[in-house]
Amino acid sequence: MSELNVKEEIGAIEEPMKIQGVEIKLEEKNEFYKEEEPIAFILENDLVKQEELVLIEPQKLHAENKPCHFNKCNKKIGHNSHLIKHQRTPSVEKQYGCKNTNKAGENSYQCSKGDKNFSQNDMLIEHQRIHTGEKAYQCTQCYKAFSRRGNIIKHKRTHTGEKPYTCNQCDKGFSQKSNLTKHERTHAGDKPYQCSQCNEAFSQNIHILRHQKTHTGEKPYQCNQCEKSFSHRGDVIEHQRTHTGEKPYQCTQCYKAFSHRGNLIKHKRTHTGEKPYQCNQCGMGFSQKGNLTKHERTHTGEKPYQCNQCGKGFSQKCSLTTHERTHTREKTYQCSQCDKAFSHICDLKEHQKTHTGEKPYQCSQCDKAFLHKCDLIEHQRTHTGEKPYQCSQCYKAFSQKGNLIQHNRTHTGEKPYKCSQCYKAFSHKGNLIKHNRTHTGEKPYQCTQCDKDFWFSSNLISHHKTHTGEKLY
Repeated sequence: MSELNVKEEIGAIEEPMKIQGVEIKLEEKNEFYKEEEPIAFILENDLVKQEELVLIEPQKLHAENKPCHFNKCNKKIGHNSHLIKHQRTPSVEKQYGCKNTNKAGENSYQCSKGDKNFSQNDMLIEHQRIHTGEKAYQCTQCYKAFSRRGNIIKHKRTHTGEKPYTCNQCDKGFSQKSNLTKHERTHAGDKPYQCSQCNEAFSQNIHILRHQKTHTGEKPYQCNQCEKSFSHRGDVIEHQRTHTGEKPYQCTQCYKAFSHRGNLIKHKRTHTGEKPYQCNQCGMGFSQKGNLTKHERTHTGEKPYQCNQCGKGFSQKCSLTTHERTHTREKTYQCSQCDKAFSHICDLKEHQKTHTGEKPYQCSQCDKAFLHKCDLIEHQRTHTGEKPYQCSQCYKAFSQKGNLIQHNRTHTGEKPYKCSQCYKAFSHKGNLIKHNRTHTGEKPYQCTQCDKDFWFSSNLISHHKTHTGEKLY
């Protein structure tokens, strides 16, 4: 508590006077206070700028010009108006009752539009703005208006970035005390809000309210453009931006805009490098909760996404979508140079390098170059002899992961590659490609001497020997 010594012409007060968190000592003077000179007090609040002084006009004192004295709690207060406010504070009223009426808990300020009572006039004024819609406090930076002073103080922190409330366990800062309280529950594991239907517990009240609607199926919020319904008001507001194209959340560093606040929060982590979601098994950190969930499946082996045609399971939805194209043969990504189409965009990008001839990855031992870094890494194992991929059943080791996957099928009998015409299945994709030629009649391997065509490279090699005179066996 800071102590502000103020010399003004007022009667002597032995004890310090407290006004709005500031302890003030009035030094002894013989003359009475002069009404034409107001006292300027600087509030002890870092949100108030130096030039924003609160001018407290002199109040009329008692007839004897002595400080007001609330004899119930022995508190001495310099101004009559402050004494009245003090008497009306709930803790004082309940303990001592009103000095004038001896009625405990009396609220003398009543709202004219309802039965709600208030102990102070300024509290009534703020309440009445609910009825009038008045927003008396306006932000000087973005001109957003608020009905309560406390709300504009909180809002200003969105501009200043001030986070006065800090977690004493991880030092994370928050702009509002309520957010700190919610955050602290993540450390304590405190989940005080429990669903009465399924006993699932939550750390925040808003989360249980959202959850309970999953039981009722209630969707009271409807989009007025497409009639899609939502269980939460915030969801319909965010959805409507898909129609309007509005993106109100903008990054202050790169100015990229987003339609959802959550997406902006995730985006900011690309600048800060923050990874708040950590795997409790290997300690690996992630910037998004969804990525942590996907990663945890590598430990548990969980594969929640299953193909409804062949029953194969996947740990990620995108992997299932990619796999399903092997059944439909859908090829949505087309090369602009040769019109060749691919099921996956990554395959298209790899293919496009065959047109440019680009091979940026070069082996340091034999100078062989590759289109892709992964191909270089696998090639380098031919020099080192490294075989990091080992079969868990027969312990055979492989230098490439793809070879291990193919080998595992000899144990499981899995044949994921199925012909769309005769439904014959194969354990290797290459075998399916070869088999498809029996249906299409394609013969890509041509003899350079007699122009004879073949389905398979092995057949061409055998044929070459008929020209060279080499024995086939």
